[in-house]
Amino acid sequence: MDTSLASVDADQVDALRRFNRFYTQRLGILAPYLDSDLTLTEVRVLYELAHGTSAQGPGQHAAQIGALLGLDAGYLSRILRRFESRDWIARSRCRQDGRHYRLHLTEAGMLAFLPLQEKSIEQAVAALAPLSTAQRTQLVAGLSMVHGLLQPSTPAPIPAVALRELQPGDLGWVVEQHGTIYAREYGFDQAFEALVAQVVADYVGQHRSGRSQGWIAHQGDERLGCAFVVRKSQTVAQLRLLLMLPQARGMGLGERLTDACIAFARAMDYRKMLLWTNSCLAAARAIYAARGFVLHTSASYRGFGQDLVGETWELRL
Repeated sequence: MDTSLASVDADQVDALRRFNRFYTQRLGILAPYLDSDLTLTEVRVLYELAHGTSAQGPGQHAAQIGALLGLDAGYLSRILRRFESRDWIARSRCRQDGRHYRLHLTEAGMLAFLPLQEKSIEQAVAALAPLSTAQRTQLVAGLSMVHGLLQPSTPAPIPAVALRELQPGDLGWVVEQHGTIYAREYGFDQAFEALVAQVVADYVGQHRSGRSQGWIAHQGDERLGCAFVVRKSQTVAQLRLLLMLPQARGMGLGERLTDACIAFARAMDYRKMLLWTNSCLAAARAIYAARGFVLHTSASYRGFGQDLVGETWELRL
């Protein structure tokens, strides 16, 4: 089996196959289709011949029909020969290239096709008639969803991961994510979330001076992380609230956010940048050390419901 299919749940596969068996029986696909002597595939080819037209003239090339329906060229050729033996199709030269022929239904072919189309409509009406208006709406919505999910399409380009300055709504997200992630991963209590809220409030007051700045790492509309620079003194900046969501770790965004903070501090002519962290934050400490931050002081303390070691790091700018 293709290893790319290993992640598909077996129960989901069974559910889809079970539905396939249901609808093929419900639509009479296993029996002579639409009470005719034709197969479902043959009726689909007839449908394309009946409706195929373009600026090049009526009908379609056989290759176009084969590509549209995903049919093997030899199989399609046998179907077309059967239709020709019944005088259902005719050929006309392509206007753009006289070496090629386009196929279309003859009058006899159209007379064979129209009752099948009418029968198909009758089957759809019969299936919908017992349902209430609300149920029909629900069914059509479900069919549209299935169509959209299963129809092959060109994947949309994945948005680039980028940094931007803060926008309305970001500050609340910063507080919420700090509270949630630190509680889950380090057991911090709500005192930590309250501290983050205070840092954010202080930042808002400082930002008006133009010497403080915050960034959001994002991919399209999805926020992935954040970092802030705040004014500690006239010559000292402080890096605060560096955070990456778990699903965004390993992408280098922590490094990019830290670099943005350092670049801003240098542009503002700060002479030193400091930060306060905890010894348990190994990934963040590695980022700081790689950029020249030096551990200045450390001390044990009880905070946020945990026994911790707080650290102050410094970087000469």
